[in-house]
Amino acid sequence: MERIAKQVLNVRGRKGCAAALSREYQRNWSDRAWQVAIAKGNYDLGRQHLNFQISKGGKIAPIDKSKSIPQMMAENLAARGIKDKNEGLTEPRFRTVADFIFSGSQWKMRELAFGEQKVVFKPGDNKENYAVKRMPEIEQWATDIYNFVAGKYGEENIVAFYVHLDETSPHIHCVLLPIKDGKFAFKEIFAGANNREYSQRTSKLHDELAMVNEPWGLVRGTSQTETRQRHRPTEEYRKHLSEECSSKEEELDNLNKAVSDLRVEIALAERRVKGLSSMVEHLEKERHQKMLEIDKLKVQIANKEGDSSILLQKLEKLQNELASVDEKLADKKDKLAVADRQLDELNKDMEFIKERTETLRQDAMQFSREAQTGAGTLIKTAMLESMVTDYRSKMASLPPEIKVAFDGSPLETIAEHTAEVLHCATLLYLGYIDQATTFAEGQGGGGGGSNDMKWGRNDDEDDRRWAHRCLAMANRMMRPKGSKGRKR
Repeated sequence: MERIAKQVLNVRGRKGCAAALSREYQRNWSDRAWQVAIAKGNYDLGRQHLNFQISKGGKIAPIDKSKSIPQMMAENLAARGIKDKNEGLTEPRFRTVADFIFSGSQWKMRELAFGEQKVVFKPGDNKENYAVKRMPEIEQWATDIYNFVAGKYGEENIVAFYVHLDETSPHIHCVLLPIKDGKFAFKEIFAGANNREYSQRTSKLHDELAMVNEPWGLVRGTSQTETRQRHRPTEEYRKHLSEECSSKEEELDNLNKAVSDLRVEIALAERRVKGLSSMVEHLEKERHQKMLEIDKLKVQIANKEGDSSILLQKLEKLQNELASVDEKLADKKDKLAVADRQLDELNKDMEFIKERTETLRQDAMQFSREAQTGAGTLIKTAMLESMVTDYRSKMASLPPEIKVAFDGSPLETIAEHTAEVLHCATLLYLGYIDQATTFAEGQGGGGGGSNDMKWGRNDDEDDRRWAHRCLAMANRMMRPKGSKGRKR
């Protein structure tokens, strides 16, 4: 069964680098901190000596703990005359760090890092691992990744580049300053103007990385935009998610059955290996004994200790018996080699199935969460429609002196132009400002803002706050020209 190794890439915007994160990346811990880390994570003190860093010029060295990442970041900025945007703020607001993680399928990364060495991967202080050596392949792969990042984002922006071999899977942490033309520009470099541009940039980054990883046997995974984010009506999308979840549950069930069958085969293979090993050991002892007897007879014949004809007959008999033992031993060794290979293949199959099972389990959980999110969106939409219907029915029966209190209010605009306001808000949320303005004016709106208004998402603005602001702006834009709303 051919195994396919996938590349792993994660990029996270951070508002600086915390001291605790710096200590973790550098493994700059006290003995007590190490014990806490081992108890809570997958760290192995026995493999810490294998960790390394890559610095300017592609120089490979043990991780330098003399300066923290925040110190190196401050020195980098000072040398270039660039001010940290979060400096002086009570709470940091701006994404001044791009935190990369590069890795791949566990078995492939372990192969690059350790080759065929026996390594203990459980957390703790594994004494067996102090003798483990780092393979040159992991250094060459990490150097390729370093050169890729340096070429794409500028080597001067790389603050720290650490390769960890002391956890479950070997991986890289790269701390990068998102600087362009001497200024912090995380949104411009990574996010783009809207969700579509962000998706395109992320997809392109994965494609470019796949070209770097190809020589190392790591391939690009299937894009989420191709697998789970197809444009479709909400009801159809939820059905699609449910079907995906069900099919993955079926595959999980089949894999669990395969694991059960495989365990039986492995048990039989282990017994066969054990039996053949015992036979080989017994034959080797028998061969050794025959050799001793033959050597003894040869000495007796040389020293003429007894009837030479009888001694020669015994020697011939022992030599024939030795030849028979050698033949049996060769046969059993060949069979043992085959049995060992079969057991190794079965164990590799088991490892692959377990890895696939875990991937499917995580995917199934993700699909389930997305289906639940879709359900929540439908319920909120239904609730809004119900409230709007109720508002309209009650407004019809209210006297004029009460109705006037709602003139020009957001509630009135949304109730009377529900679909239009939501569509306009969606365009704003996606960054299509011109299209939103054209749509509002085409529906008789355009009275809630000026054409030269400044608009856009702030760096420190979360999804919910941005959505609320888009809805409020859409409400103003959908008002008729000349309308300023009710004074408050």
